[in-house]
Amino acid sequence: MVENDAIILGMLMVLLALIFYTSSLKTPFWSKFYTFIPSLLLCYFLPSLLTTSGLVDPKESQLYFVASRFFLPASLVLLTLSIDLKEVFKLGPKALIMFFTGTVGVILGGPLAILVTSTFAPDIVGGAGPDAVWRGMTTVAGSWIGGGANQAAMYEIFHPSDSLYSIMITVDVIVAEIWMAFLLLGVGRTAALDRFFKADASAVSNLKNKMQDFARRNARIPSFADFMIILGIGLGATGLAHFLSDNIAAFIQEKAPQLGRFSLTSDFFWLIVLATTTGIILSFTKARNYEGAGASNFGSVFIYFLVATIGMKMDITEIGKNPGLFLVGLIWMVIHVGLLFGVGKIIKAPYFFLAVGSKANIGGAASAPVVAAAFHPALAPVGVLLAVLGYALGTYGAWLCGILMQTVAGY
Repeated sequence: MVENDAIILGMLMVLLALIFYTSSLKTPFWSKFYTFIPSLLLCYFLPSLLTTSGLVDPKESQLYFVASRFFLPASLVLLTLSIDLKEVFKLGPKALIMFFTGTVGVILGGPLAILVTSTFAPDIVGGAGPDAVWRGMTTVAGSWIGGGANQAAMYEIFHPSDSLYSIMITVDVIVAEIWMAFLLLGVGRTAALDRFFKADASAVSNLKNKMQDFARRNARIPSFADFMIILGIGLGATGLAHFLSDNIAAFIQEKAPQLGRFSLTSDFFWLIVLATTTGIILSFTKARNYEGAGASNFGSVFIYFLVATIGMKMDITEIGKNPGLFLVGLIWMVIHVGLLFGVGKIIKAPYFFLAVGSKANIGGAASAPVVAAAFHPALAPVGVLLAVLGYALGTYGAWLCGILMQTVAGY
């Protein structure tokens, strides 16, 4: 087993390099291959093989922490740098409707999954005391509506056993990544899915086209100075966001700890909010012109490194150890997805809103901008803004889901 993060970093970067090298080839085989299998999906899947094979233990690696705390906020700054906020607002209410639909799908999906499973395998959703399955499922609800801070809050509120909690973390990651895989496959079929929903995606297309036009108008051959300035903007803003988030979270924790239910005592919550806000502020300044020198490309590099570290956390062999609980998680996810498709069909929402609305719940700030950027880097801030909303609602929604699951479980 490899424990040296320098070696693991090298393996991840070689995998990413191979993926993007082959995706850039124009040969018939690779062109057809990447028509059906998005490169982003491979960036999740191939690193997972390092864990599944036993070569790497992700619990011992600090690379995900580095990617999520250093590179993610920097990428949010650089991807938001060139955003046209007025055009984002023109996307209309359907993005919010699909986000809240995803939230309701998680809240109702948990108790319904328990009810469905209890009809043919009641032992799977049984248990007593700290080992009661519904208690562990509340932590998944926290993760699937908000994120890690909300998940930890549910752990403290409902007190599942440590062994059950560790199983549920695995269920959370693997089921969420399975759904992520389907979402990414859908990105390549966006036009067909929009026809299915009878959706008018012109607002999304207009935003994407305007960002592409802006990048083309300001495009130039970047100099070494440009690269250093771009990195200075991204990582400098990240440092500022860390400084402010540490102090703001500590101040709220001391003066108003009850606000923890809104994730306002979480360093990570403030880190994401402040990094995104900094990027938006800079989009109104001359710093926006660095998009022409490749600012969003740097942001995308950071995002893909994050994706690889997330993929490395997934061990697909864990499914065989607790198949019953994974089945409950899959039923839960199917309910969430079914509600999204139903409402999307009714309101004729573009597939982009369905995908980002879902991942803003299930995955939060670490996944929503990734999915949004898969459509186009300029769309990443839409995912971030919705994910921040998920953090604010996560604890309340997960608590309500927990109470409903406790009721249907007969406690």
